[in-house]
Amino acid sequence: MSPLELRASAGLAGLYALRMLGMFLLLPVFALYARHLPGGDDHTLVGLAFGIYGLTQACLQLPLGMLSDRIGRKPVIYAGLALLALGSVIAATAHDLVWIAIGRAIQGAGAISAAITALLADLTREENRTKAMAMIGGSIGATFAVSLVLAPSLAQWIGLSGIFWLIAGLSLAAIVGVWQIIPDPSQSRFHSDAEANPKRLGDVLRDGQLLRLNYGVFALHAAQMALFVTLPLVLEQAAGLSAAEHWKVYLPVMAAGFVLMVPAVIVGETRNKLKQVFLGAVLLMLAAQLGMAARLDTLPVILGWLALYFIAFNVLEATQPSLISKIAPADAKGTAMGVYNTTQALGFAVGSAVGGWLYHRAGTLPVHLFCAALIGVWALVTLGLKPPMPVRTMMYHIDDALLSGNTELGGDAEPGGKAAGPGDATELARRLGSLAGVREAVVIAEEGVAYLKVLREGWDEAGARRLLGLPQTAPDA
Repeated sequence: MSPLELRASAGLAGLYALRMLGMFLLLPVFALYARHLPGGDDHTLVGLAFGIYGLTQACLQLPLGMLSDRIGRKPVIYAGLALLALGSVIAATAHDLVWIAIGRAIQGAGAISAAITALLADLTREENRTKAMAMIGGSIGATFAVSLVLAPSLAQWIGLSGIFWLIAGLSLAAIVGVWQIIPDPSQSRFHSDAEANPKRLGDVLRDGQLLRLNYGVFALHAAQMALFVTLPLVLEQAAGLSAAEHWKVYLPVMAAGFVLMVPAVIVGETRNKLKQVFLGAVLLMLAAQLGMAARLDTLPVILGWLALYFIAFNVLEATQPSLISKIAPADAKGTAMGVYNTTQALGFAVGSAVGGWLYHRAGTLPVHLFCAALIGVWALVTLGLKPPMPVRTMMYHIDDALLSGNTELGGDAEPGGKAAGPGDATELARRLGSLAGVREAVVIAEEGVAYLKVLREGWDEAGARRLLGLPQTAPDA
């Protein structure tokens, strides 16, 4: 990656991580501290106040991403960060849960995730896009882990309002960072791999395989939110740990989850066992949820079930985006990911609200049974998931001349054969698709990009580069 691409990728990954802090920093402490506020004895209201962030995010994520195509990426990002800061200030100064809920709703309304990924696509070349997106994915995972471990001690030090003030301050600092650090793109255009296309929404929503994965991410995060409505209280009441000591539970189980996730993902990807690993993780998650429903009364038992939970959670978080990438049409990956992220945010909202309502009515048992039911349905849904092909997505920039009639088509084109205009995108896609190891090829003339799904090993990259008029060895980025 070039220095500019590294700067843009690192900066936007940090910005994305900041956006997720609005959820993750509060996750392990909100239920503990909200109960001391007026209205905090109603756990239904606690759940609604926490989860409404996900609801407004789900409603506005895709529309704001599309708005960034019209008015520019940075204006949408600036406005979203301002809303995150405003909502945080309202929540920080709130004296009851109703006003915290209002603040949380405004926080979620600053839904800039789609605009961030679109700006990242503007600032990175096609061949480096996957690396840049991986940096964002890594930043989210790191933010989640660090938040679980640090938030309990942080809340003990500065309180719930202090965490909201911290998020507000970081949001305002991020506005300056976007202005000063993130480069302005020389050209801003639509990217099928990173943005939702309204014309492809119907196709994505009718795809049975993608719907299975969308339900999965909804169930995973609904169960997560419901669990954390009760877990901090269980750690306090059953394990006898003060709020500041909860990191002693989260740190070892998160570490175990990460260490054991890595070999599972490697086996799934390299040995074409992704469905088996994925289904195994869903079943492990189901076992953890049923175990927590059966018994969660001592610290060793809590640690055991949470270790299983986080092993499964980390595997599922790592493999679901990979499955989306493999299953979604090459020219609708951005749309598929947009729907996926929206259902994830809905899971935040529904799980928190239902978990709070169940806990208020009958305690922890129905919350864990609700989580187990969500995951049990997921296991049944996953049985019908078709094993994905062992493919990866390659993206190549196409010179305008190749499709404008000013240059010869490569490969097996007849001598002197000239490109005749946009129609040659179809012909070029056909030739690319006929190469060894290429399972899908799409050429989008308007974007100047060729999207290829290729086998992980043994595909004819040299032939693809020849057809695209590219050097046989990619230049150092």
